[in-house]
Amino acid sequence: MVSLQDLRGIVLFEDLTDEMLEKLCPISEKESMDDRHIVYEAGGSPDHFYSLKRGKVLLEAELAPEFIISVGAIKPGYSFGWSALFPVTIHSSYAVCAEPSEVIIMPAAKFSEVLSGDHTMGFFVMKKAARILENRVERRTAQFLKVISKHPEISMLLGM
Repeated sequence: MVSLQDLRGIVLFEDLTDEMLEKLCPISEKESMDDRHIVYEAGGSPDHFYSLKRGKVLLEAELAPEFIISVGAIKPGYSFGWSALFPVTIHSSYAVCAEPSEVIIMPAAKFSEVLSGDHTMGFFVMKKAARILENRVERRTAQFLKVISKHPEISMLLGM
């Protein structure tokens, strides 16, 4: 069973009260996963929301057969599978354990139901989610700009 302490260790939930966290405990499960375990696949239905308690999860995208790149790494305390928070979406990447990991899993529909049933809790979670996702977009934008500025044709245009 997932404890209040387990949930309190997740960045997304760190501002929630014990009363709010108690609403998430019954819908949460811990699962141990081996190295290279595929948590979900690109194009799959986002039926669950995930938070990493222990280990490391890589978010990977397949650019072509046999050519997979890592687009992010999830550290303990952080969440992934954000598509589960939005209606009619699919996963845009693979989530793969990079080492033995322990993951907290919530069914998307039940998680959404709990957030809808407690608007204050829903606001806190979505506000924190927006901040986390904004930081992720800013990091990826900086990485993209750095990579593209090193492209030979772009470098020549920029006079580098």
